[in-house]
Amino acid sequence: MISVIIPTLNAEKYLPAVLTALVPGVVGEIVKEVIIVDAGSTDSTLQIAEAMGAQVIAGPKGRGAQMAAGAAQARGTFLLFLHADTVLSADWPNVASRALEPPESCKQAFVFKFRFDDDSHAARRVAFWVGVRFALMRLPYGDQGLLLAKSFYDQMGGFRPLPFLEDVDFVRRIGRKRLFLLDATAVTSADKYRRDGYAKRSWRNLMIVILYYCGVSPERLAKYYS
Repeated sequence: MISVIIPTLNAEKYLPAVLTALVPGVVGEIVKEVIIVDAGSTDSTLQIAEAMGAQVIAGPKGRGAQMAAGAAQARGTFLLFLHADTVLSADWPNVASRALEPPESCKQAFVFKFRFDDDSHAARRVAFWVGVRFALMRLPYGDQGLLLAKSFYDQMGGFRPLPFLEDVDFVRRIGRKRLFLLDATAVTSADKYRRDGYAKRSWRNLMIVILYYCGVSPERLAKYYS
């Protein structure tokens, strides 16, 4: 049984679709609970979450700290961390169930194939390079979701309360040989890319990760990113 953990902050635009995509998992009894960890939303995020049957808890600002707080409350054997603007494809419950059947899945982590909610050439180009990055480096970002056993999450030390790059920090600790790609899709909002420009935002993200691998702290990178 999976506990789905979603960090939110003013996510009313995206949350209904995100939660609706989890319904097949609830009906199929693979999803035990959906935990919304909110960092002080002032829109209708909390009302939407409660109306759709999710458990809502308050968390500190910062996606890493929010996800850690959700994991601490979770009762499922497996954890699925999902961004509040990422919608899973309809086949995800069956794909996840098959992946979690083997005993060795308790020592592995899984992410979804990446796609934008935009069929433009620029969006498809970025999604292509996301796939290449995973194939070559086993480096997914948080918008691909992350599914793993709670015991394995605890063993890896969980998400750290970093102001930035908490997803990269965690998957580096998991390691390349224990990360696998599921044959289901996570469809993520392209709003930020459309606003900033696909090329500009992609190059900025790449530069930030390079600087992080070179030893620049997440705190300094968060200031640069903002």
